[in-house]
Amino acid sequence: MRYFWTLFWAFALSNMFAYVVGAMKGMAYDFQLACTLTVIFTVGVILLSSIIPNEPVEQHH
Repeated sequence: MRYFWTLFWAFALSNMFAYVVGAMKGMAYDFQLACTLTVIFTVGVILLSSIIPNEPVEQHH
């Protein structure tokens, strides 16, 4: 279920990002670019979450 929500939010935020940046540059909205950003963002978030440890790291003084 967490992969679904990751994909959902990545899709929503990537489309918003593509629309806003395109509007600021005076370009037309490109749905294919937004979907490509969605895939890249989703893979990046999933990889990042697998690298970060779940347990706190003990500090030795």
